[in-house]
Amino acid sequence: MITYPNCKINLGLHVVGKRPDGYHDLETIFLPVHTLRDELEIIEGPLSMQQDGITLDNAPEDNLCMKAWSLLHEEFDVPAVSIRLKKGIPFGAGLGGGSSDAAFTLKMLNEMFSLGLTAAQLEQRAARLGADCAFFIQNRSAYATGIGDQLQPLPEFSILNSQFSIQIEIPEGEHVSTKEAYSGLKCDLFGTQRPDLRKVVEQPIGEWRTLIVNDFEASVFPAHPAIAALKESIYARGAIYASMTGSGAAVFGIFSV
Repeated sequence: MITYPNCKINLGLHVVGKRPDGYHDLETIFLPVHTLRDELEIIEGPLSMQQDGITLDNAPEDNLCMKAWSLLHEEFDVPAVSIRLKKGIPFGAGLGGGSSDAAFTLKMLNEMFSLGLTAAQLEQRAARLGADCAFFIQNRSAYATGIGDQLQPLPEFSILNSQFSIQIEIPEGEHVSTKEAYSGLKCDLFGTQRPDLRKVVEQPIGEWRTLIVNDFEASVFPAHPAIAALKESIYARGAIYASMTGSGAAVFGIFSV
């Protein structure tokens, strides 16, 4: 079986507070983007993990796809599988590529071995693998809270139709670790009253530039000026709206076609 795990972007990202468990509570809108994706093949056979395409910084056995298989193997005794992953989504970019791979692995194994898990049950298991893994189970626009695992489906956005294009770019050589992005956050953000993203995105896209904020830009841009420069470059090329996605380093622009 072969599938094509896609990436996501964030429309706005508010860090609203730090939790007792050390994680942070967020508010964001996830949008799936299907023009940037990986290729994932799973067949029944000797347990193995092959990684091709963009070179990853983890050992194959530590890949989230293997962790997804282990989770279902422990619960349902699913057979050993051979996994081949061809990476097209850069890592350390805020695009959710690893989370997407893990979620698609869960869905594929559920189908291959007739486990009968519902979307909600798959989301529960996906959330154990990563904060935004659950989003990729239904893989549709959603308002996310908690650590990114509490999802409220939203109507599809007009920017996902043929009148607009979403272009994603990453400055060469730039990677931002999640730890780095969080360590630079200013605590005075926490508890600050924010506009409801669900209402803000109903405004014309041309107004988003002054309304929608990714809090991580304030902590990431000073340390990575190339990312800030890329955002300005995307605006200079005519984007209606541009933003860093997630904790970086990727920046997306929305253009009229």
